[in-house]
Order: sequence, then C-alpha cells, then structure tokens
Amino acid sequence: MANETILLVEDEKLIRWSLANRLTKEGFRVVEVDKGGDALRALDEQEVDLLLLDYRLPDMDGLQVLRSLGQRFRDLPVIMMTAYSTVESAIEAMKLGAFDYLNKPFEMDEILVTIQKALETTALKRELGRYRREREERFGLGNLVGDNARMLEVFELVKKIATSSATTILIQGESGTGKDLLANAIHYASERAKKPFMTITCSALPEALLESELFGHEKGAFTDATTSKKGLFELADGGTVFLDEIGDISGNLQVKLLRVLEDRKFKRVGGVADISVDVRVIAATNVELELATREGRFRKDLYYRLNVIPLHLPPLRERPEDIPLLVKHFIEHYNREFKKNTLGASRAAMQALSEYSWPGNVRELRNLIERVMILENKEVIDVGDIPREILGIQKQADIEQNFALPPGGVVLEEVERSLIEQALKRAGGNQSRAARLLGLTRDTLRYRLKKFGLDGPSGRGEAPPRAAVPPGKGAR
Repeated sequence: MANETILLVEDEKLIRWSLANRLTKEGFRVVEVDKGGDALRALDEQEVDLLLLDYRLPDMDGLQVLRSLGQRFRDLPVIMMTAYSTVESAIEAMKLGAFDYLNKPFEMDEILVTIQKALETTALKRELGRYRREREERFGLGNLVGDNARMLEVFELVKKIATSSATTILIQGESGTGKDLLANAIHYASERAKKPFMTITCSALPEALLESELFGHEKGAFTDATTSKKGLFELADGGTVFLDEIGDISGNLQVKLLRVLEDRKFKRVGGVADISVDVRVIAATNVELELATREGRFRKDLYYRLNVIPLHLPPLRERPEDIPLLVKHFIEHYNREFKKNTLGASRAAMQALSEYSWPGNVRELRNLIERVMILENKEVIDVGDIPREILGIQKQADIEQNFALPPGGVVLEEVERSLIEQALKRAGGNQSRAARLLGLTRDTLRYRLKKFGLDGPSGRGEAPPRAAVPPGKGAR
C-alpha cells in the first residue's frame, strides 16, 4: 500500500489524528476534514482514491454525503465508520454504494485490512471496465468496414440483430472472412455487452472434452474430474456464447446442443439437475450446412434451429471495392499499435492488392499489412513491399519446375516474346498488370513490346495472331 490518497472525514479530533498518523506511516497521502460539506468540496478539488467517512458529522450524516456523491463518484470506494450503528443504517449505506461499514471502536489493523480490500476491489473493477471499453472499441460496429452492397446489407442486419431479443444467430462464410468480428460486434452492440462473451472453437477439441467445456462437469464424472466445473453456457449466463466451426461437432453433441437451443437447459457431464441459462448463441461455420444436412453429416433439426437469423459473409475476392477501405483501416490500426505514421499505400501497391484473389480473405490481408508495417518504416507502402506471390511473380523453385531447357535448346527471344504475349493475355491487355506478372517495370515492358512489334495501334499491347512457339523451342 502506498501513494493512494485517502480523504478522512471525522469530526472527533483525537480519532482523526490517530487515523491520519497511522495511514501516513503506511504510505498513504491523507486529506483531513471534519464536515460533510468540506468533504464534498475536497472531492471536487482533487483526486481521491478512497473515502473514510464517519456516520455522524456536525453538518450532515454520512448517508447524506453518500447520496450527494452521485454518478460522478460511483467508483470511489467508501468505508463508513460509526459508534451509533444500526442494522438499518448499515443496510442503507451498502445500498448507497459503501464498500464496508465499521463499528467504533475498531482495531487499527482491522481498518487497514478493509482499506486494502477496498482499494484492490476498486482496482479490479477499473481494470475490468478498461478491458471492456477496449473490447467495445476494438469490436464495435465502427470496425465493420466495407462498401460492397452485400456487406452493407450484412452490417444493417447486424445493427438490427444486436438490439433485438434474438437468441440464435448463424454466420456462414469462408475461413478468414471475419465471422468472429461479426459475432463480437453483435455482442458488444447489445444489452448483453456487460455480461461475458464466451467463445470456443468446436473443431479444436475432442468430443468428450468439448462437451465438458460447453456444459461443465460434476466431481467424479470421469477420471480427472476431481472438482466440479462450470461450462461455457453457465459462465456466459446473461451474455453470449460463440460457437466457432459449429459444422464440425459430432452427432452426439448436436443432439445435446439442440436441446440447449430449444429449452435453454442442460445438464453437466455426470449431473442429474437441469441448469437454466439466458444466453445468446452465435454459431459460425465455413461448412455449407445445407449441403451437410443433405449428405447426413449435420442434423436437419439443428440446422433449422440455428438458421433462425442467417448471415452470410462473401469472400474478399467477390468484393474488391472493399480492399482499399480495409487497407486504410488496418494501416490506421497498426499505426496505433506500433506507434508508426504510415500514410497509406501507393496507387501501384493498391492496384496489386486489388487484383489478388485473397484465398485467405480479410485475415490474409490483415496479416500482410501487419507484416509490412513491422518490417518497413515508410510513409507509403509501395509495390516493392508486397510479397512476390501476391504480385503474381513466381518463385524460383516454381520457375525451375515449370520451365526446362529442351535438349535441342531454344531461341531465347522467341521464349521472351511468348511469355510477354501470355502475360498480356492473362492481364487482359493491361500493361501494368502484365509487367508485374513478368517482374518488370512498366517502362521495361513497353520497351520489349516495341522491340517485338507488340505495341499495336490500340496502345494496349495487343499482339496480332501468330503461331505458338514450336515444341522444344520455348517454355513448356
């Protein structure tokens, strides 16, 4: 204990001196007043970590002081002291927010222990509040980024769901599309935000362990069950349970989960009593559940119960217009995290990112921006900062595997001309993209187009029809 400021409100001079002297020796900064009005003025003038408040004061009693604190000081721990205690006054003090109620005379060690507990409890509450605010900021609706029409529809639906009484939501989409972000956004925009958000990846655990994690178990339910344990559904009571990769759970667990969704009741593993909970269940999967039901891999009744409010996240390749917005969002995020000042991405870099297919979806894009900003310290991310495989440039091992020198040799210029033609065809005549496919600058490509007579009248590099390179005379 040290450095905290205690406001001591006590009208008996000897008691006030004794308390202040001991608290100062313990390392506290003590502010002394003898009236309730002076206490309220002191709180307005300086930061106070704890209020040590006598019940009977010359101008008002301690309960009146408590009522005057209001919302502004709702997190301030208050310890009441009195020689005139009654059960009613103690109960009223606790209702008004007092941390504890001590009867005079008290031992000095007793009050020091109470002060320590009050400060520790308040510190934990503040830390929890800070954590909750950070989560709300990180996963709030403002973090849903996109301008694609389908995504805007999803965002509008999320806003409606969050404030509704809906208790079952199904999110489907490819891996990396942001299903977990959507689940968090629904929770933290809802009235359940102050209650727990419990998440579990269903495919990460074997069936027996997953059942125990979801529903808890009783002591002795299995060999290692030395104590009883609450499961996620119990711990999340009043909040949200997020079941990621729901499409991978076993048939046995599907039956048990169906009952929870229908009745909001379950039994712990090895238990006999029903446990009732109030939870919102958000399930997510990259499995096509409708197809899985037709193939008998997923129960139809569970699918219909989960599919009350369906959300589908399209893959990033189907919404390329969102890529610049996401890049900007991730750069701003990692600027804050890494204390950098990257302004954005160059036009060439953004074009390269927009043309990539993103098999890992938004997660892959986020990881790329994070990696670039860790390794580079530039104001602008350029095309040279982007990995070769994303630019469409093959690695040396791939080149050696796909291109081999025939026994009879080749005419190198024929090979070069053929590759340029292939690149132009794949790029749809776009010279910038064709240059990236070949690992060239646009000016270098233009030089070669002119060299081989491929800079046709359209100016886009379309080549006139010609015979392919004969076998043995070019790339395979």
